[in-house]
Amino acid sequence: MQYKVNLKKTEEGYSVWVPGLPGCWSQGKTEAEALENIKDAIQVYLETVEELTKDSESRYVEVANA
Repeated sequence: MQYKVNLKKTEEGYSVWVPGLPGCWSQGKTEAEALENIKDAIQVYLETVEELTKDSESRYVEVANA
């Protein structure tokens, strides 16, 4: 699965966040490090959402790419 991420160069390196996953962000000293770190952040984010919603009734819908 692919997620769109935004990068911003900072004094400390790079900040990176996922617009489609509110609150999912990370950082790194280099762009490459930030991109690797956001992969871990996305995985933890999705695992947390799954855990928090495990007792909820859910459905899946398919959306065509724009």
